[in-house]
Amino acid sequence: MKDRIVIAMSGGVDSSLTAAILKERGYDVIGVAMRIWDYPEEMDDSLSSCCSQRDIDDARCVAEKLKIPFYVLNLKDEFKKKVVDYFVSEYMIGRTPNPCIVCNQKLKFGILMKRASDLNASLVATGHYAEVVKDNNSMRYTIKRGIDKRKDQSYFLFNLTQDQLKRIVLPLGRYLKSEVRELARRYGLKTSEKRESQEICFILDNNYPSFIQKMVGNERIVKGDIVNREGKILSTHKGIPFYTIGQRRGISISSAKPLYVIQLDAINNRIVVGEENDLKKREFYVEDVNWCLIPSERDSFDAMVQIRYKHSPAEASIIPIGEDKVKVEFKEAQRAITPGQAAVFYRGDLLIGGGWIKGDLV
Repeated sequence: MKDRIVIAMSGGVDSSLTAAILKERGYDVIGVAMRIWDYPEEMDDSLSSCCSQRDIDDARCVAEKLKIPFYVLNLKDEFKKKVVDYFVSEYMIGRTPNPCIVCNQKLKFGILMKRASDLNASLVATGHYAEVVKDNNSMRYTIKRGIDKRKDQSYFLFNLTQDQLKRIVLPLGRYLKSEVRELARRYGLKTSEKRESQEICFILDNNYPSFIQKMVGNERIVKGDIVNREGKILSTHKGIPFYTIGQRRGISISSAKPLYVIQLDAINNRIVVGEENDLKKREFYVEDVNWCLIPSERDSFDAMVQIRYKHSPAEASIIPIGEDKVKVEFKEAQRAITPGQAAVFYRGDLLIGGGWIKGDLV
């Protein structure tokens, strides 16, 4: 018998197959689901979440099929404090957050890893499409992109520590999504045909502004001016959380050319709009940088930089400014560099590091 391993089972096909693969490899597998949010008791099949009661029931069925122990952790309070409150507060100050990254760091590979130790498990596994590898030169751990480029999720794992990475197993990095579904069918898993969960699991209707309004109260959502780059008032906005960089819809301003949100000025409660070319920038700062592979270069180095999950990485120079802050200079200007999102650095398929895009773009 290999090491005992806890698998975060969300009730989807990816984590289900992860459990099946690792059991077949001889691990002592324990399935754990996290109850993180109060979902409606009756959910329409068109709503695709993770960690609802229906999803937990699906995960339990898979665990029974595989004959592995299964537990449910109630992490609703922790999820609210560490993920939802962060999500809301970032929008309120004019930043666009990525709650999936924070959930991975704080819950799946934070709290869950500690609970795994309580179960005498030395490892934690998830169904992410990526792979943990060890660099032979530096002897440090990092993330390698999944071979399915459409599903690669290495971007969401940039801020994991070395202590976390050495205890993580990600078996799906070497599979295509189509192969995952086919293998799940062969194992006879209930979740083999289950649809993908949505990006923000706790907002089922994808109406972010409405959710934030309910969380903070109507009195904190204040209307303000929409201005152009010269500061001329053009219209009135509904509240900072209703907008994000690059947004075109909902501005309601007559113009010869389409106008886009190019800056959220939460301090002055203003939204700045401009034409599409105004969205393109070459330089910006990144803070709270986490290095998986520590660069050998003292001054600057080149890397491929990804500024959001669906962004095609682009060539850039990384200029360190202190221990955990860098300046990024793209070779070619990129569209909608958005404060609050993650900027992640790669060399080939290996993740070097990453951090959070600051509001003071150059």
